Amino acid sequence: MVRVIFNQKGGVGKSTITCNLAAISADEGAQTLVIDLDPQGNSSHYLLGDRDEQVETTLVDFYSQMLNMRFKPKRPEEFATATPFDNLDLMAAHPDLTELAGKLESRYKMLKLREAVKELSEIYDAIYIDTPPALNFYTRSALIAADSCLIPFDCDEFSKHALYTLLENVAEIRADHNPELQVEGIIVNQFQPRANLPKRVVSGLIEEGLPVLDAYISSSVRIRESHEQAKPMIHYDPRHKLSLEFRNLYRTLN
Repeated sequence: MVRVIFNQKGGVGKSTITCNLAAISADEGAQTLVIDLDPQGNSSHYLLGDRDEQVETTLVDFYSQMLNMRFKPKRPEEFATATPFDNLDLMAAHPDLTELAGKLESRYKMLKLREAVKELSEIYDAIYIDTPPALNFYTRSALIAADSCLIPFDCDEFSKHALYTLLENVAEIRADHNPELQVEGIIVNQFQPRANLPKRVVSGLIEEGLPVLDAYISSSVRIRESHEQAKPMIHYDPRHKLSLEFRNLYRTLN
């Protein structure tokens, strides 16, 4: 299964959800890969900590290979880096991805990630793709390559209005490039059950028939601490409420 975690709005928890679901997948024994397409590299830092700056091969090398044809190109898996967690590898981001995007798009490399993911799926049981907070070359490539799309959603009216545009963009990618792509669900993130606004917004989405998953992720400072320690919640604090919520979300999806 290849899942892309996508939202055009920043700060909704894409990297947090990507890394925690991937960590649980790996902990369950599945060979798992995270592909971090966001030049900010939040997923890369979450899984590697300060070691993310020492990665020898990143996605910049992967994409640069497409622009500089080699007699013997490297296989996609050769751009993956082991993380400190069993069964979990990473194709790391790099700030130079931003600079490469225009060159890749002008040379029609949009489908190359799908080709690579097809090969990687013979090695990995699960692939999670983190994306930038924009509809650009990398997010389009990820949506074309994926089986399903997960949409993190933080509970406010602005995010609700942006959600419809996002769903239209996913539908367009499906129609033009990837008819198998499915919106697997909307993940309610940073949920505050005692506050009226989040409950009202989420209820509105459900009433409108949107695919809201019933496994919500709570708001907690503990998640920021796990970022600082570069440990997904099941490794940082396995008994914490958030760890249980992420496991519940994983079970809902699998």
